[in-house]
Amino acid sequence: MIGDMTFTLVVLLMITGQRIAELGMAGRNTRALLARGAVETGASHYPLMILLHGSWLIGLWLLAWRAPVSVFWLVIYLGIQALRIWTIRSLGARWTTRIITLPGEALVRKGPYRFFSHPNYVVVTAEIVVAPLMFAMPVYALVFFLLNAAVLWIRIRAEDAALAGTRGASGEMSKLTAERP
Repeated sequence: MIGDMTFTLVVLLMITGQRIAELGMAGRNTRALLARGAVETGASHYPLMILLHGSWLIGLWLLAWRAPVSVFWLVIYLGIQALRIWTIRSLGARWTTRIITLPGEALVRKGPYRFFSHPNYVVVTAEIVVAPLMFAMPVYALVFFLLNAAVLWIRIRAEDAALAGTRGASGEMSKLTAERP
């Protein structure tokens, strides 16, 4: 455990900065996709995702700002970020926090998408659990794991329905979403 409050604040700033940067990238990608004729689905549950993730982040700041950081969980968290980068890079300009489909585009089948349909949801779920564990907050991790599972139940159903209705020229579904605000 690293008990230095400055180190804790650096970790919290890293988590926050990453979220802000991702929202900026997702916004640019969303606007570009919509300009190309893409369609958004599931917008009604998006505010719920923003509320969940915003609450999670604010709660970390309120409850963990003086907590020591577990090096073990920090290393796991950094490993999760490597998986996030792989997922985002695999989607490239298609990556967004919304469910966006572009008729005629083939389903992404590279990177982690070769192995399963929703790798970013796995990454987000792991992050929601591991970040609080860095600060010895297991109850917080469990509560947000359960809240996230409920939101993902809605989200994945909406995304799968959108993808089922969008088939490209090759007969494959398009995959233009990154699953996290």
